Amino acid sequence: MTDGSPDYRDSGLEFPADFVFGSATASYQIEGAAHEDGRGPSIWDTFSHTPGKIVNGDTGDVADDHYHRVESDLDLMAELGLESYRFSIAWPRVQAEGTGAPNDKGLAFYGRLVDGLLERGIRPIATLYHWDLPQALEDLGGWTNRDTAYRFADYAHHVGEALGDRVAMWTTLNEPWCSAYLGYGSGVHAPGVTSGRAALTAVHHLNLAHGLGLTALRSSVTRPDTEYSATLNIHMIRGADDADVDSQSEAVRRIDALANRAFTGPMLLGAYPQDLLDDTANVTDWQFVRPGDLELINQPIDVLGVNYYSTVTVKMWDGHAPRSNADGHGVSTGSAWPGSENVEFVQQAGPYTAMGWNIAPDGFEQLLIDLHQQFPELPLMITENGAAFDGDEVVDGRVHDPERVDYLRRHFTAAHRAMQRGVDLRGYQVWSLLDNFEWAYGYTKRFGIVHVDYETQQRTLKDSAHWYRELISSRRIPQ
Repeated sequence: MTDGSPDYRDSGLEFPADFVFGSATASYQIEGAAHEDGRGPSIWDTFSHTPGKIVNGDTGDVADDHYHRVESDLDLMAELGLESYRFSIAWPRVQAEGTGAPNDKGLAFYGRLVDGLLERGIRPIATLYHWDLPQALEDLGGWTNRDTAYRFADYAHHVGEALGDRVAMWTTLNEPWCSAYLGYGSGVHAPGVTSGRAALTAVHHLNLAHGLGLTALRSSVTRPDTEYSATLNIHMIRGADDADVDSQSEAVRRIDALANRAFTGPMLLGAYPQDLLDDTANVTDWQFVRPGDLELINQPIDVLGVNYYSTVTVKMWDGHAPRSNADGHGVSTGSAWPGSENVEFVQQAGPYTAMGWNIAPDGFEQLLIDLHQQFPELPLMITENGAAFDGDEVVDGRVHDPERVDYLRRHFTAAHRAMQRGVDLRGYQVWSLLDNFEWAYGYTKRFGIVHVDYETQQRTLKDSAHWYRELISSRRIPQ
């Protein structure tokens, strides 16, 4: 059936032969082995061990113990028929303090992972930075310190030399919005700083790291067909129905500038949007942007990675009614929106995932259409999409997760519809392969299509994994 039904529950939609189906993870969320083989501490080690920062006091010290179970996890990927696997490399596993000679044991682990993927016919997609900054660099200012961008380039060069003959696609940064605004603005993510100026300074230095990192990779990678990318959690922003047109448009414009164009502007167009600079003039003068920086940042990429989970709805705050929490990631004393604290984030209509995020496949389709219209020559890849739901329990060897199956069916349908409307979408990496350490939520939220018993480390395929395996093998959305 391909009737274009409004609920996005079409079935039988077929994906092209070259569309790449995969899954994704991140190093701190799954690896464990936090103190082994020369790995140094990251900001998330420090943050998770700080009382009150993580639900239940959970840490990533063990996580899914993937570091010791890499071979069996690779076999699991092969069992699912994955065509690609997006993983991240832990910077402090490669350079314990973020500088100096690379750690051979750390690089050897990722070499085994990449070789194991290739042996199983799975395309390796490597992310250089998924938030685990070496603590030693944070002690020097972290992403508020310009030098961190240059240290990132050195790290990228080392990793490119070690793995660049085998990795199919490189991603510089994962969701720099989270790194900057949640790490240095609202403080709900590591390193827990609450400063608007620090957040915007981090935005620029992360952008600079992206450009310098791409240049460093290109100087060290030897695989001829390598592709380069960055992954952004582009926000799909809507105006609140109960607000007037001016309130809607102003709120949408402000949040689009901070969330989206602060990254797509310099990375893809070579300039920060003027309205962003104007909106934040009371927070910072942007003097940390030096002559030549924008040329360094604006490096060509082959694919833009897109992470999508939900939409956001906004209006300008009238100054009277109580405001909703504007960061959406827990209680904080800072703001994830420097210069736009007068924007109100409105509760959206359900249904919701266990994270409290609305389920909106129509927003997913529209986001892909919008990106294609803005950057028509740039191919896209879904580098994360998935959902956490309550009740993932193993019963008689099975995990029934019908809500996740439905979520994936609807979002794959949305992606297919976008492709039918002309979007050049190259692949889809389901988040996540494994249940894992969900940042500030610890182990209370399960995103995996594979269930992990954290006591025994037993892996169990959920119904969503079986559904996904059928989709991959048939290239059609199952019933």
